[in-house]
Amino acid sequence: MVTARAAATFDPDGRSAAAARGFVRDALLGWGLPEVVDDAVVLVSELVTNAVVHAGTAAEVCCLREEETVRIEVTDHHPERGLPSLGDGPRYADPDGEGGRGLLMCSALAERWGVEYGAGQKTVWFRLALPAHVAGTRYAVPATPGSDLPSSPGPVHVAVVQLDEDGRVLAWNPDAEALFRYPAATVLGRPWADLALWPQSPGRGLGLTDTLRLARWEGGYGVRRADGEEVEVYGVQVRVRDTEGVASTLCLLVLEPDRAVLRSPARTLPGERPDPTGPRLDLLAGPIATDDLETLLQRAVERARDLLDADAAYLLLTTDDEAEFEVRAATGLTTGHRRHTRFPVETGTRYDSARLPSVHEDLAARPSGLPLLAGSGMRSLVTVPLKVEGRLIGSLGIATAAPGRYDNEDALRLQFAADRVALAVESTRLTELERLRRGSLSFLVEASDLLAGTLEHEQTLALMAQMAVPTLASWCAVYTNGDHSSSAALAFVLHEDEDRIDPLRDLLDKTPFPEAGPTHGVRFWTAPGDTASARGLTDSPELVGLLGETVVLPLAARNRVIGLLALGVPAGVRFRQEILELAEDLSRRAALALDNSRLYSERTATSQALQRSLLPPDLPEIPGVEVDVYYQAAGEGNEVGGDFYDLFTIREGTYGFAIGDVCGTGPEAASVTGLARHSLRLLAREGLDAPQVLRRLNAAILDEGSRSRFLTLLYGELTPRPDGSTELSLVCAGHPLPLRLRTDGQVDRAATPQPLLGVMDDLELTAEHLVLAPGEVLLCVTDGVTERREGRRMLGDDGLAEVLTGCTGLTAGAVAMRVQRAVERFAPEPPSDDMAILTLRVPTQRQA
Repeated sequence: MVTARAAATFDPDGRSAAAARGFVRDALLGWGLPEVVDDAVVLVSELVTNAVVHAGTAAEVCCLREEETVRIEVTDHHPERGLPSLGDGPRYADPDGEGGRGLLMCSALAERWGVEYGAGQKTVWFRLALPAHVAGTRYAVPATPGSDLPSSPGPVHVAVVQLDEDGRVLAWNPDAEALFRYPAATVLGRPWADLALWPQSPGRGLGLTDTLRLARWEGGYGVRRADGEEVEVYGVQVRVRDTEGVASTLCLLVLEPDRAVLRSPARTLPGERPDPTGPRLDLLAGPIATDDLETLLQRAVERARDLLDADAAYLLLTTDDEAEFEVRAATGLTTGHRRHTRFPVETGTRYDSARLPSVHEDLAARPSGLPLLAGSGMRSLVTVPLKVEGRLIGSLGIATAAPGRYDNEDALRLQFAADRVALAVESTRLTELERLRRGSLSFLVEASDLLAGTLEHEQTLALMAQMAVPTLASWCAVYTNGDHSSSAALAFVLHEDEDRIDPLRDLLDKTPFPEAGPTHGVRFWTAPGDTASARGLTDSPELVGLLGETVVLPLAARNRVIGLLALGVPAGVRFRQEILELAEDLSRRAALALDNSRLYSERTATSQALQRSLLPPDLPEIPGVEVDVYYQAAGEGNEVGGDFYDLFTIREGTYGFAIGDVCGTGPEAASVTGLARHSLRLLAREGLDAPQVLRRLNAAILDEGSRSRFLTLLYGELTPRPDGSTELSLVCAGHPLPLRLRTDGQVDRAATPQPLLGVMDDLELTAEHLVLAPGEVLLCVTDGVTERREGRRMLGDDGLAEVLTGCTGLTAGAVAMRVQRAVERFAPEPPSDDMAILTLRVPTQRQA
């Protein structure tokens, strides 16, 4: 005897097998037969695949519920007699081949099966026996009291109307035609609002458009018939999605007197008065901030536990790919509960379906596949799905230690409450995700700015760790590779608790370094915990609770791994997926900054080594003469520029000194600086006088061709005399003239201008002689001093002379420092040109 029937037809395309599986699963679960779902789905999948793929025809699937069995028929329109041979060959089909596999599986799984042929069609059927009821899981199906059954003078019409995303009619069944007297052709494509008389109460309730977007709704409203008559109807609306993910609303409608056909039975808590409008299990009582997801979820589970007199409750939310559940709130669970723990949506057990409300009568007799409840002592469990527009977004469960506590009615009440809270949860979750997305972007922008603001290697390491702790983890360790061949070395350690930094570093020093691995992706790292266990350090006060989940991310830049970033959280805490994704983004930016700082440090060290080779060695001590030098090269990282100086011994009792300025600044000018300084020493020691030395140097500069640059130079030779004075021989080739400070404070020029070097082949140069008396000073500078500017003002020769006038009686070092301070204070901006100051002073007899 057939007690229920469900049938559907599937087109011959690749999606039909999946659609047929879903149809059969929903039909059997709707009948409360989860025990046979798996076998039925497997067999139907094979038979429909044979029909639509191999036979190439549409497949008709019919499910029939009988008293002790379920009969399922699959019909196609390609009636070839492909029965297994009963001759000498093998009786059954090859299990590894495609042909006949569906029949082979029927013989293995079904109680009975067969093939029937008709005109132009073939039907394969099978029967599955229904097992006897045992304590365990059953799916919640409404139970309508007999007093609520409809009393109708004629047949009860159940109109089925399907609406698209814009609220237009997609489907209109014959009962809808009979109930509302519109032929289907006249309403398809029309807005449902043209027919529905939705109650308009300003400030109260939802409008028609908003109601059509709810996951599920039921209630009464009016519909205008074709003849203009208005009738009251009772409807149930369910939001669904097709196989391509397109959302629509399915409306089931009956006349108001027949509402018990569709209406969920009203249930009440002990002591409550029955509510004629339906169940009212409110999980969101009281004000809750719409952007506070954690508070909303925790309030919901606590209300569910209290209102249904449970011992524990939990709420799970699906991940973005809807493949896993994540624990987001729980109460009453003392073991096995860790927030943000994840596990698959489908647990793999045939009695657990997260997509339907279910009642577990005794978890001791039939354990749930839910890891959350393992070892909790709970016996009775009710779970209901949270759905929005037909899409699973989570699961709500309540449990108690007593077996057999809950029934279908409790599940339906909880489902009703879950339907009401699901939209609020999804809306708040989307708000939270948007807030996290904006926060992540802000975090990464700030990280990029900070990392781009320094090229110092050690500072970059510190910034990496400070950005990771405590935003991403409770502690962080950075490992770096010294070069392409060396292994990783621990470079920096940081913990949010400063007292734990040293113990953590000691542990990591004893832990084998993590392997470099691939250039991207997060890897879990257990070595620190293993090392602590192996060395008996787990009970150490400094390490208690320190080591929980630890991950390692590669620091990859320019197609190679230059280091590793290790992040850790305390014991009992797990990383959330969005935190790991943010850590990956940070590691990529930090790796590039770290590699840039490494390259900068290497190049700076190389540049400084080369530049230092252009500076003169320690200045010689000259009897009877004080000498002091101040030098500053323009440009960040330059120790030598276009300005230069030198002081060296030519022969016993005679010394050479020079101060010059090569055209331009930076490394290019420094190369000519090196040529000039080394040439001066070599030529002077060959016995040439000052004009001859400069003429030879001029020729060497011109020999450089396109790389040559013109050069201004003050070169001189000094010889201390027995009477305490010093004799000087000078040549000023295009350079700012030296100034002589006499003992009475008078300042005058100590030389006359002559042609600069590096421009003409033949130069006429002459030496000029003077004698510095005790107490007198010779000041030699480059144009970085005299051309110091502020707007249109320039220090100039006169300004320098005025500064020098106030230096009477000062030592050579004090004169140089006073001139340097005057240059810096002349303008608020730092100097932009190379600057060299050379002072020579003959001390008085008392000072000597």
